[in-house]
Amino acid sequence: MSDNYLPYGKQTITQADLDAVAEALQAPLLTTGPMVGAFEQAFASRVGAGEAVACSNGTAALHLASMALGLGPDDVVLAPSQSFMASANGPHYTGARIVFMDCDPDTGLVTRQTFLEALERAGGKASAAVIVHLNGEVADMAAIAAEARPSGIRLIEDACHAVGTRFAHAGGMAEVGSCQYSDMACFSLHPVKTITMGEGGMVTTNNREWADDMRIKRSHGISREPSGFINRDMAFDSDGSVNPWYHEMQAPGFNYRATDFSCALGLSQLGQLDHFIERRKALKARYDQLFDGFHPSLSVVRTRQDCDPCRHLYPVLIDFAAIGKSRRVVMAQLHELGVGTQVHYIPVHLQPYYRQLEPDLDLPGAVRYYERALSLPLYPLMQDSDADRVVDALRKVLG
Repeated sequence: MSDNYLPYGKQTITQADLDAVAEALQAPLLTTGPMVGAFEQAFASRVGAGEAVACSNGTAALHLASMALGLGPDDVVLAPSQSFMASANGPHYTGARIVFMDCDPDTGLVTRQTFLEALERAGGKASAAVIVHLNGEVADMAAIAAEARPSGIRLIEDACHAVGTRFAHAGGMAEVGSCQYSDMACFSLHPVKTITMGEGGMVTTNNREWADDMRIKRSHGISREPSGFINRDMAFDSDGSVNPWYHEMQAPGFNYRATDFSCALGLSQLGQLDHFIERRKALKARYDQLFDGFHPSLSVVRTRQDCDPCRHLYPVLIDFAAIGKSRRVVMAQLHELGVGTQVHYIPVHLQPYYRQLEPDLDLPGAVRYYERALSLPLYPLMQDSDADRVVDALRKVLG
């Protein structure tokens, strides 16, 4: 294996990040302190949303969003199969029944047609749908929203791959997270994502009531707002003053809080987002150029005309049968040449838990995408010459 190994993804941590975290660690509050609110405000401002709610990870973000919509056992939620399993698990944690959507086999994205097909399998009725922006490419939210809104279907964007991605809207460009066509957008700030909190998540929305609900639910369901207290005899002193220790749990919540030092890291990273976007775009452009006419058994995931993506992943689609090598062999040979790869994703409807719930479900687009997908190295610390080396290694392996 090469000494200069290129993993498929890697965090970019600068001295400014280290300084921000060190300062937060010396502050009086390590959690539920001022950095949480500061990061939320900065994130909301960046994406153009009214509210942003920080939490412990992207899965927690999807769960919080689902709870804010009031989803439960009587609800049906449409979820993508070609995604990480949290896209389905988040709403399923509420007890909602999941009906999986297929995707375009060449992009992995849910389409208007696959949305409608899933809705038909759900009996023509659903309470919500989770639409994933796979790899950082945007699904056609305008077309999907045009079908969902007249039926009262709430839309949650799984934007865990899409920090920094923009799309055409109202004659200009809007940023994913502004919720132009959705009710909420959920982000992951895991180390391999475009910006990181170490582990972290964020939900954006333009609905203050939902944001307040998520802030309560992320901390055990505890409310400290005196105007909403139910047990008023316990909450207030005889002179009407609020008892400073008092709090209420009016509905159960979870420990999905984000720490101040993780939010300090996130805030510092957010300040470098434009640089990270620039490098990811440059690397994508380099790959696109090198793969133009590269090999008859390899294709790339194309970008929709109305999308300006910041790619989290750079997958190629390989016909492994045509080259006479299994994906495992290709990955092993690339590894020996110093190139790390990964597969995103095994269709969620094929995971044993969900398959036993619907054993005969056939989603050919998700399966076809999965059978060919291989994610190549993509992260800001890479140089253009690193992309060249990845492509040279692929050339040797594919023959």
